[in-house]
Amino acid sequence: MCGGGSGHEPAHAGYVVKGILAGAVAGNVFASPSATQVGRGIELLDNDKGTVIIVKNYTGDVLNFGLAKEQYAAQHPEKSKRIKFVIVGDDVAVGREQGKIVGRRGLAGTVLVYKIAGALADRGGSLEEVYFMSEWVAGRLATIGVSLGHTHVPGTASASSELISSEIEIGMGIHNESGHSRLSPIPKLSELVPQLLDFLTSTTDDDRSFVPFKGNDHVVALVNNLGGLSELELSGIVAEVRKELDTRNFKIHRILAGTFMTSLNMSGFSLTLLLLPAGGEKDAPELNTILSLLDDKSEAPGWKWSSASTPLPISVQIAPQQEKIVKASHGRIFAENPRDFVDSVTRSAHGLIKAEPDITRMDSVAGDGDCGLTLKAGSEGVLTKISAGDITGNDIVRSIIVISQVAEEVMGGTSGALYSIFFSGLAQGLQASLPNGGEANPDVWSHALSTALANLYTYTRARPPSRTLVDPLSAFVEALAKADNDIAAAVFAASKAAEATKDLVAKAGRSAYLEGDRLQKEQVADPGAWGVKVILENLA
Repeated sequence: MCGGGSGHEPAHAGYVVKGILAGAVAGNVFASPSATQVGRGIELLDNDKGTVIIVKNYTGDVLNFGLAKEQYAAQHPEKSKRIKFVIVGDDVAVGREQGKIVGRRGLAGTVLVYKIAGALADRGGSLEEVYFMSEWVAGRLATIGVSLGHTHVPGTASASSELISSEIEIGMGIHNESGHSRLSPIPKLSELVPQLLDFLTSTTDDDRSFVPFKGNDHVVALVNNLGGLSELELSGIVAEVRKELDTRNFKIHRILAGTFMTSLNMSGFSLTLLLLPAGGEKDAPELNTILSLLDDKSEAPGWKWSSASTPLPISVQIAPQQEKIVKASHGRIFAENPRDFVDSVTRSAHGLIKAEPDITRMDSVAGDGDCGLTLKAGSEGVLTKISAGDITGNDIVRSIIVISQVAEEVMGGTSGALYSIFFSGLAQGLQASLPNGGEANPDVWSHALSTALANLYTYTRARPPSRTLVDPLSAFVEALAKADNDIAAAVFAASKAAEATKDLVAKAGRSAYLEGDRLQKEQVADPGAWGVKVILENLA
């Protein structure tokens, strides 16, 4: 039997399985149920083998569940020996001095006690066996939480102790209790996780060394969503925790991740380590027994699926990337001035990086906010290839194919695909014009650009004016052909087309989903078109 205040869903009712003699008693949000409610729960669970009550170490829970237990024992003296009480306190943020006689708070590690004890009971374990296992696991748990802010209890005034936007709080309780410390500015995850593991595994801090870690320990790790994280964010945290545990030579037998015990929608997570028994440890269950109990399939709705195997080494999980080797199938094509070619590409890359904030701002209104960052990432990838000598003016076809690969692999998404298709078409156009190789003069470039644009049109329905990157790109290619290869005139035409997107209704792209004439009223240019404008102006 378990329970406590509401607001920690799926704890606690989510760990009760239909058809199995188990139960949970819930109080109001962040408030213990009354002893009367708990007593009714004990009566409903009355059985011949006995009952183990497991509660988190909070005063209200301990008092009300304890009172109900004692009242039940007094009313049923013949059954008093068949009801056991387990208190779980796994929070390492509260040191011995601060906790004094109250002790550590109960956090997400409590769920591991539920699972292991519940599985043992389901196997037919005796009252004493289940009680011993519960006590043993509870004594080997260390948990710490971290959050970007306090949570708001429905129906109450907003909390006055909210963190500012540049702060994060370590050790916050699951009922909005203040934590151990606040950090500002907010550290990167790669810097935060080591600090949290220091709290969990310290053996030198007499005030906070609760679990006997010795080094090279065998552990189970639980990464718990406190309610406000996405699955993607939680997965990133799991990866960083795994990496840091490996660095510290922990032997990770299981990693459990998910929403196990929340604090309503708190924007944070908690990290729990269960220290598994070492070989020959006195009065300890077998390591494999604990793991098998964790692995036993559960029908409880709140228990998230987890792998019943030791995590594979990261080196095995990720296949090494095979380097693509660009081989010329035609004669080598080179620029009229190879140095100018590289300088132009370099200028365009730096120009996009500088323009990232403006493009991001545009895309925050007109799209999903990632266009500037995508173009910046692609530009940084191109600069890396230039530094490596993979982009040169002495073999422009190979260089353009390399740029196409960067667009595909580094940029990704729709923009990456469009740029990659265009540059692939450009390489094909150059090879068609100079099958035996040679110098790419303005006529060759103009023909190749027209080929690339036609190639791009095969895969997009956007045609100018469409409020997409096609508008300035098409204007540039067509003006270059009509203006006798006057690149300045072509760039001017492209810039004018990009500016004109401020007054256009979107016909394609994500902007097409925006309501009415909002973009025209706010005079927001298409971010993709603006990116092309920046590239061409710097190329020229």
